[in-house]
Amino acid sequence: MSNIPHQGKFIEQAKALILEHISNEQFGVSELADLMNMSRSNLLRKIKKQTQGSASQFIREVRLQKGMTLLEETELTVSEISYEVGFSNNSYFTKCFRDYYGYSPGEARKKIVEQTAFEQDEIEKELQKEVEKEKEEDNQNTNTIEVPKKGLFQQYRVPILLGIVLVLVIAAFLFYPKETPNTDKQDASLKKSIAVLPFKNMSSDSDNLYFVNGLMESTLNNLQKIEDIRVISRTSVEKYRSTDKSISEIAKDLKVNYLIEGSGQRVNDQVLLNIQLIDASNDTPIWAEQYNHKTEDIFSVQNEVAKKIAEAIKVTVTPAELKQIEKKPTENVLAYEYYLKGIEASQNKTKEGLEAAINFCDKAIENDPEFAVAYAQIAICYYYLDVNKIEKKYLDKLNEYADNSLLYDSTSELSLIAKALYYISANEFRLAIPYLEKALDYNPNASSVVLILSDIYARVIPDTHKYLTYALKGIQLNIEANDSVSKSFIYLNLSNALVQNGFAKEASKYIEESLKYNPENQYSTYLKNFIDYANNKDLKSLRKKMLIEWRKDTTRADITQELAKTYYFQEDYENALAYYEKYISILSTNKIDLYPAENIKIAYTFERMGFSHKAEKYINKYKNYLEKDESIYREASLAMLYLYENMPNKAIEAYDKFSSQDGFQYWILLFLEEDPLFKSLKNHPDYDEVIQKINDRFWENHNQLKKTLKKNNLL
Repeated sequence: MSNIPHQGKFIEQAKALILEHISNEQFGVSELADLMNMSRSNLLRKIKKQTQGSASQFIREVRLQKGMTLLEETELTVSEISYEVGFSNNSYFTKCFRDYYGYSPGEARKKIVEQTAFEQDEIEKELQKEVEKEKEEDNQNTNTIEVPKKGLFQQYRVPILLGIVLVLVIAAFLFYPKETPNTDKQDASLKKSIAVLPFKNMSSDSDNLYFVNGLMESTLNNLQKIEDIRVISRTSVEKYRSTDKSISEIAKDLKVNYLIEGSGQRVNDQVLLNIQLIDASNDTPIWAEQYNHKTEDIFSVQNEVAKKIAEAIKVTVTPAELKQIEKKPTENVLAYEYYLKGIEASQNKTKEGLEAAINFCDKAIENDPEFAVAYAQIAICYYYLDVNKIEKKYLDKLNEYADNSLLYDSTSELSLIAKALYYISANEFRLAIPYLEKALDYNPNASSVVLILSDIYARVIPDTHKYLTYALKGIQLNIEANDSVSKSFIYLNLSNALVQNGFAKEASKYIEESLKYNPENQYSTYLKNFIDYANNKDLKSLRKKMLIEWRKDTTRADITQELAKTYYFQEDYENALAYYEKYISILSTNKIDLYPAENIKIAYTFERMGFSHKAEKYINKYKNYLEKDESIYREASLAMLYLYENMPNKAIEAYDKFSSQDGFQYWILLFLEEDPLFKSLKNHPDYDEVIQKINDRFWENHNQLKKTLKKNNLL
């Protein structure tokens, strides 16, 4: 803030509270005073003393600073940003912004774009200098210690940053997500693909918006229960609520053949619903209907709409799916209205919104004590209130409401999701999986479930085949992100899943998409270097690229250990040790313990450099890791220990056992024979046979997976 100096804890606490309620335009001085446990007058005096400005001015400046951040980091429009930072009037936001910064938000966006272009040019110039410098060093055959880079493959595998990437993706979408370039195979899946656009509220009373949104939501949910049709998620269509794009343009964006448009109006106890199904290829309605019913008949109308649409586009609806569509959530209209208000309140995932949603859904349950999805929605809200927090304050409540939801309807995907989220919150991921898979039985288009399963199989219970399958399903259901940063991470996630399964060329295509949407995504650059290696097998080139990445941020543990590993693979133990020691220092400073499988490489490097005592320390850490390892990689990791201890026969035996495993990552094949420890096995009479078995196993699984994915129009 221009007139707010660094004043320590009080100002920082006040600013944090304002940011926590940034989108609430009603949040003012009184609300801030209450949260800080101060009287209004004391707050005014203290802020005046420390900032030389008024409390309301302080709050407004925090909002404007957040607005500038959103201009810099997102592609939200100025009007969207003004709403996000608590200005209901766009003109007033622009005026305040100009008064504070000296130029309008539009001018600020232009400056940011120009600066970004300039900085990108400078970065490219620097990178070119680095490449030329490296070439010069190679020509002179110097043997100097280089500065480190960023890394990626644990042991031989690359579970890369997925903890970070997928958390970001889930934070943005857990209950809706995104997109994929056109291919001939995907054209086959377009034949029965549909998006339900946000319905328009035709009521004179804007308070009825929640009800109209509920009509749209129910239409979407009923269609999602049909496996024979691909239904785009709500998040993907929300950006088209107010758009100038034509039907054909929207359909092209979303990669669908059909769109549903609707409008709703409620007057007293009467509901008027206009709805039409449009063939996007020629922008022609192929079915339209107007419904005028009493509110109490709304469920039968919603069910009829889904069946009429399915009939119009000739999709197959099984008896089990029809039963799910015809199921009424409740017989109590008042309970349903409270539930819809709860859904609306929960959309922004703020603490206030979630608490309001819980309150509305509790009222729904008061009117219908057996309202299963209301219980489920409350459970989901409690999950979000605890998300990313170490101490789970609402875990018991989450479980209680999830169980009640299942008690009254065990075939609702929301009930099953709620119970799965309880197990996820309790870190019992294996127990969550059956509930998630069952939820897909009842709602094959549940994008939230697909996303969660993709995350679990990528990060928590590694299974490369399932990871890729769900990542591909997710990207078909979740076509459009609302900003380029989110799109970039979605493509990053998919490219990682592809390369882990040996689809290196396909991974290259998607990582380029990731960088196209956000060239500054350092994780995408990081992964791209390894995907390039998967395609060209040039270890020296990989080392040079990772050195450039490391120089961008020398404090990153992941990249530092990966850079060390590139030297280790080239048997340059002096440089490997330099970076391993940097890596160890970073872990010590941050009091973290990453990549325990890497300790054997660290031990071997210390041993080769003559530091036997330090080598012993790290080999013991590796042994401790092995005692707890229950992954599919255990035999391969055990074989490395046998090689370290000069027991080649036992190592061959362990690798032979490993060769029968399914679903291991492609990095095993790419880096196994590069490891100096493994190279010591090359003279063993059974070496070629074991290597061949490991390779054959991987490619057999790869080819089978490829057939399955193509059969299901996923690849």
